[in-house]
Formats: sequence, C-alpha cells, structure tokens
Amino acid sequence: MRFGAIEAGGTKFVCGIGNEKGKILKQISFPTTTPEETMEHVYAFFADEKLDAIGIGSFGPIDLHKNSSTYGFITSTPKQHWKNFNFVGEMKKRFSVPIGFDTDVNGAALGELLWGAAKGLDSCLYMTVGTGIGVGAIVEGQLLHGLSHPEMGHIVVKRHPEDPFEGNCPYHQDCLEGMAAGPAVEKRWGRKGMELSDIKDVWELEAYYLAQGLVNYTLILSPKKMILGGGVMKQNHLFPLIRKNVKEMLNGYIQKEELLENIEHYIVPPGLADRAGLCGALALAMNALT
Repeated sequence: MRFGAIEAGGTKFVCGIGNEKGKILKQISFPTTTPEETMEHVYAFFADEKLDAIGIGSFGPIDLHKNSSTYGFITSTPKQHWKNFNFVGEMKKRFSVPIGFDTDVNGAALGELLWGAAKGLDSCLYMTVGTGIGVGAIVEGQLLHGLSHPEMGHIVVKRHPEDPFEGNCPYHQDCLEGMAAGPAVEKRWGRKGMELSDIKDVWELEAYYLAQGLVNYTLILSPKKMILGGGVMKQNHLFPLIRKNVKEMLNGYIQKEELLENIEHYIVPPGLADRAGLCGALALAMNALT
C-alpha cells in the first residue's frame, strides 16, 4: 500500500510517500509561506501518485471534531495567512482518498508508538521543543483528544528564582513555551541556541523549565515513555540535565523503576529521529483508511 504524508509545520512543510511499515519512499520539503503558495507545492508533489490514503499532521490550533462546521481547519493560529484555513477541505477537492488529520505532535506520538521509541507500548508522550513547544499523547492506545486537542506547551510553570526574563508567548507570556521554546532562548540570551551550546547556565535553566513540564505530564497522564524532539533537543546534553531535574522534582513520589532507576530509558530522543513527524503522518493515513 502507498500512503501520502504531510508534516505541516509552522516553518516548513515536509511531504512524503510511504508504506504500512513506516518506510518513507520519497519526500520533499519547502518553506511554509502563504496557504496559496505552500499548497501548490503539496498538490504538485502528490499529483501523479496513486495513494490509498493521506495523513496530515499539522501545526495548530486545529479543529478535530468531525461534527463541527470547521472540522479540518487550522483555526486561531498566530500565522495570520493560515487563520481559518480549511486544510482538509482543500485537500479533498484534489484527492478522493481518505484523509487523516491531527496535530503534528499527536501524529509524531503515533509514529513513535508504531515504529519508534515507544514501539510495543500502548502509551507515550511526544514533546517537540523548537519554534514553539507542542505535546501529543497516546493513552491506552488512543490519541488524546477532548474539548480540543492537547495544548500542553502552554502550561503554567514556576519561574526560576534567578530568571528575570518576562517570557515570550503572545498569549500567556511566561508559560512553558514562553520560557523554553527556541525563540525564548534566543530572546533571553541574545543569541540562537546553536551559538550557546557551551554555556552551561543556558541549558541548566532550559532543563529546569522543560523538566517541570514533564513532571506535570507524568503526574497527569502517566505515560509509559516520554519522547523529546525538535530543534532545541538537538542539544544532546539537555537530556541528562532534564532527567536529573525530573527525578529531583518528583522526589521519589512515584515509585516506579522507570523513574527511579532507568530514567535514561524513559525520557528519550525520538527513535525515528527527524522522521517522527512524517512517519506520524503516515500513521494518520493508515488510521484514516481503517
């Protein structure tokens, strides 16, 4: 079988063709500009392909309620050109196959569960730390949805006592995304994260905030694996700092071996590496078909 996959990010789109084993057969990427310009690249990539279904993992917020008049829309995004864009509707005008639609991070969580770091489990959490912070989750084999989809990047966190930075989120200022996403790191320190790799204070502070998020997710959702991806997490020295902070913050409250003794196997990078999002879109296509 052949599936189309779209990883629709706020900075770039990645489109691919793959199979039911999660293998990407071909792919292309291009910048996210206006819907008109960006979608022409999407249509052209899939135009001559015979596909069984297409999966879309999109930046949000998006409407996932199928009985809603705006199902399949990107809704209140700060990316003005994409506000109220009917993503699924426009795709259906061009392609008469089932279309799966979810957040990019929910898709990545599903891809990691099928083929990556959470393979064999029925529960995991995927957090991406980059231009923003997004989190997707699977609980008892089901993607987590509710009134809307999870927006766990915007949870409230405690400010570090020595951090005067006001925060960078246009909605909440000093939420997790406002304190720890890539633009927050750059704004706080005056340089991009890749230029700050050898400055210990930068990453100790970053780990402090990200660990708070993971502690909250652990206490609320109790995922069986926590997977951290995105551009900021390319700083591999973050992982041991985050794990150390998580253990200290939990303070032995949850008596589980995964947290007490094997946390390096519990909080991990994506098993699919940079393909987590695209493979996740493949998985959404497979779900749409079944």
